[in-house]
Amino acid sequence: MKHLLAVLALGASAAACAPVVQGGAPLALPPGLAETAHVTSVVLSSEWLRAEGDFAETFSEEVMEELETCAYGTYPVQLRVHVEDLERAGRLSVLLRGDGVHRLRAVAEMVDPAREGQILGRYPIEVTVGAGGRVGGLAGDRQMVVSEAFGRALCDAAFARNPRRYGPHNATPG
Repeated sequence: MKHLLAVLALGASAAACAPVVQGGAPLALPPGLAETAHVTSVVLSSEWLRAEGDFAETFSEEVMEELETCAYGTYPVQLRVHVEDLERAGRLSVLLRGDGVHRLRAVAEMVDPAREGQILGRYPIEVTVGAGGRVGGLAGDRQMVVSEAFGRALCDAAFARNPRRYGPHNATPG
């Protein structure tokens, strides 16, 4: 946990300077690495985001939880994510309308820390998740829902595995 917090702090300081991702065209993990990779840490950056103060911690925890179910190999890689846009349905709007959506757009790069941060895979990902109706929109953790969906979409893109079966417990579009 201390390591994760150190990585989050590093990511937060890096966010003030520049994105931690290099950017570029999408790049799939090599097939052998997709079977043997294990994500050890998440470094998060963004431009200015409208999010609660614990967004980095929530995002990293939820994404790591999803990745543990799809990237279960032994070769350590680091995940660097640059969040480009985050939109969450407003609680009042969800109450009045009965529903809404949360959106997250980011670029995820998997890098090899043993090879000076060589980029192994790059995935631009955009997720849209329902707010969960009036009750979910009012009482739900909006950051957690959109972060879980991002983790599942990354699992699908990088490892061709959705870690959760479809249903009410899985916010990933079917």
